[in-house]
Amino acid sequence: MPYAIYILKCSDGTYYTGLTKDLNGRVIEHQTGAIHESYTFGRRPVKLVWSIVTESYQDAFQWEHQIKGWSRVKKEALIRGDIEGIHEIVKSERKRREILKRRTRAERNEVKTKRA
Repeated sequence: MPYAIYILKCSDGTYYTGLTKDLNGRVIEHQTGAIHESYTFGRRPVKLVWSIVTESYQDAFQWEHQIKGWSRVKKEALIRGDIEGIHEIVKSERKRREILKRRTRAERNEVKTKRA
């Protein structure tokens, strides 16, 4: 059974990522405010800006949770279809994490040296 993973752009500029079996029906629910507890209820109107269909729930679930963890910049690259841009963002994020890791390691070593 196919599942759709989708991104909506809300009226406040935020993005909402979800998954569903019925993309058209779910988008209508978001647009009409059918679910009052939904993130998008107070952020209407919403616009479907990206979607993809997978054949398994497991794949859809993994896609949804991966995308939900992405930065706004990475989501916007996906929406544009800029796969190379996503790779560049990932490289930049890795580089930033490595710098922070080295800095933290150096700071710990400095504290150890001062104690000794």
